Amino acid sequence: MRNHIQSTAEERINIERRTAQAHAGAAVEELIGNTPLLAFRRITAHLPEGVEVLAKAEWANPGGSVKDRPALSIILGAEARGELRPGVTLLDSTSGNMGIAYAMIGAARGHRVKLVVPANASPERLAILRAYRVDLTLSDPAEGVDGAIRLVRELYERNPDAYFFADQYNNPDNWRAHYETTGVEVWEQTGGRVTHFVAGLGTSGTLMGTGRRLREYNPDVRLVAVQPDAAFHGLEGLKHMETAIVPGIYDPGLPDATEPVTTEEAHEMCRRLAREEGLLVGVSAGAAMVAALRVASTLTEGVVVTLFPDSASKYLSEPFWAEEG
Repeated sequence: MRNHIQSTAEERINIERRTAQAHAGAAVEELIGNTPLLAFRRITAHLPEGVEVLAKAEWANPGGSVKDRPALSIILGAEARGELRPGVTLLDSTSGNMGIAYAMIGAARGHRVKLVVPANASPERLAILRAYRVDLTLSDPAEGVDGAIRLVRELYERNPDAYFFADQYNNPDNWRAHYETTGVEVWEQTGGRVTHFVAGLGTSGTLMGTGRRLREYNPDVRLVAVQPDAAFHGLEGLKHMETAIVPGIYDPGLPDATEPVTTEEAHEMCRRLAREEGLLVGVSAGAAMVAALRVASTLTEGVVVTLFPDSASKYLSEPFWAEEG
């Protein structure tokens, strides 16, 4: 209990520091990272006393998602190498959150942004991107994220001199962002007690970068990947690796285990987190919590840390919120 109270107090101090930074006039990119680590009261009540489940609240980033971290890393890396400069437009495909992060940071740093997004992306995400005046191309919704990837490659090949192709699925600056920030934060916020790290596979950057950093701190930390249970699913932002275009930054040898999660399980967990913990989270966060609880249920002691990529603010138009259960 004392450790929990201490960590809660530290999180409040961090939030106060971030607020003070904002009032002092910090640039938007300076507010990325150092997100709170959440504990739970009811949804973990069935676990043994020696088992904890914690989650990083990534909606605390200024762009509202975990994608602020890799977007900043990719943009800063491209600027340093001279690949992103005046007259060159940042180009990439996205299911939404990475695009919002590109748009936010691009606006702050004076870069034009062009994105390919599946036409069935949530209305909230599309509205945010249009508010930033991003140049949007909508891809075939039936082809999902992979269709957007194929189309953005075609656009780049037609006029490569006009663009910096950020290529989030293959750009090592993606996973390096989590190696430099997320992994360090998880270790420090748990006082080095983390035993398991659970994260969804989209670009795979979160698990690759955070996992590598945690393994350097402690080689015995177990890494668990979360992915949809089938090729056709409703877990926006996550990939079913066996049937999808596999990201170049993904190392299948890094995770110790993979937990498949159904769309229905993730939806139910989102509702439970809202109604039992007061947390409105996105669908991929619901999937991460399903997997984290599965892992925790096999332990007699341990600290399982997962990551909630975003809040529910971009998904509230989805009908599953009104369902019972």
